[in-house]
Amino acid sequence: MSKATYEQAQLQLQLFEQRREARIRQARDWFFRNYFPESAEDNMKIAPPGSENGTNVMMVLTYWEQACALLNNDLLHEDLFFETTGEFFGVFERVRGILPQIRQQWVDPTFLTNLEKVSQRFEAWKEKRAPGHITAMRQFMKQWRAQTAKAA
Repeated sequence: MSKATYEQAQLQLQLFEQRREARIRQARDWFFRNYFPESAEDNMKIAPPGSENGTNVMMVLTYWEQACALLNNDLLHEDLFFETTGEFFGVFERVRGILPQIRQQWVDPTFLTNLEKVSQRFEAWKEKRAPGHITAMRQFMKQWRAQTAKAA
């Protein structure tokens, strides 16, 4: 792949700056500590629309959907993006199992398609560079969830 352009690097830095904004940081923190849905029904219980938790989830999901849309439209450099962030993949892993249900429930087959496509490419990209990393990360997330459930 070609080298990142100055404009692509600048846009990626702008995305990073947005992630540092206080409200999105609060939403990201809540998301990773509390959002472990196993079904669309769980999603509605944990983060109902109009609630603070629902706002947190949608802020995180739509932030990463937007960032991934920029990547999918060639406005960001893929290797640079993958080399400097993996959080989007952790976000996708939280919804991966329930995404078909949510898409059906909301009658929106396009919901989070940019995040999904980028996550699939990232998985292949990472596996070439660090075989076994994705499997280990998924195992870690499973253990983290179990520990969080015990603490609750």
